[in-house]
Amino acid sequence: MGILDKLFGGDEGPSAAQYSHVKIHPQVDNGITPARPGFAGGTLKCKCATNPVVVKIGAQTAHNHVCGCTKCWKPDGAVFSQIAVVARDQVQVTENADKLEVVDASAAIQRHACKGCGVHMYGRIENTGHPFHGLDFVHTELSSETGWSPAEFAAFVSSIIESGVDPSRMEGIRGRLRELGLEPYDCLSPPLMDAIATHVAKQKGVLK
Repeated sequence: MGILDKLFGGDEGPSAAQYSHVKIHPQVDNGITPARPGFAGGTLKCKCATNPVVVKIGAQTAHNHVCGCTKCWKPDGAVFSQIAVVARDQVQVTENADKLEVVDASAAIQRHACKGCGVHMYGRIENTGHPFHGLDFVHTELSSETGWSPAEFAAFVSSIIESGVDPSRMEGIRGRLRELGLEPYDCLSPPLMDAIATHVAKQKGVLK
C-alpha cells in the first residue's frame, strides 16, 4: 500500500467496510436499494404456504428504518426488524383477514399478526391523541414488488440487548449500521422525535 493510500484510505484503509461480516437484516445486509420513482404501493403477504393473509398498500411508504425494539416482528436470525409507515387509509386487508389477531391489545401500536405464521402484517394506533395516529406500520419486506422507500436510519438500537444480543457486539453493530448509512439512534430519528415533541407541545398549548 502506498503512502497516499495510507493517508487517504485504499482498499484496506479507513474507507473499507470493516464490519461487513455483521448481520443486521436481510433487506440491508447487502446494501440498500433506493426507492423507485413513481412507485405507488403493492401487496404484502404473510409467510403461510397456503391461504396467506394479503394486505394491499395503496401508496409509497415513508420513514422506513431498522428497529431494535422487542415488539416488532423480525425474520428468523435477524437482529433488527425493518418497518415503515403509510397512511392508515392506504392499508386494506384483501385476503384471509380472519387469520389476523392483535398481539398485545395494551400496546400503543396494535400489531395485527397472522395466527398461522406469526408475521405482523400491520400495526395500527387507535389512540386519536397519539402523535402518529393515522399512520400504520408495515413490513415492506413482505412484498414481492421492488421500489419501496429504503431504510433511512436505525431506531432503538440499544434495545437489541433486551432481545439477547451480547453487549460486547454493540460496537460492531453500530459500526455496520453507519457503514450502511443507517445512523443508529437509541430512540427514533430526530425528525420523528421533533414531530412527537411538537404534538405534545400543541396539546399543552405551548405551540399553536
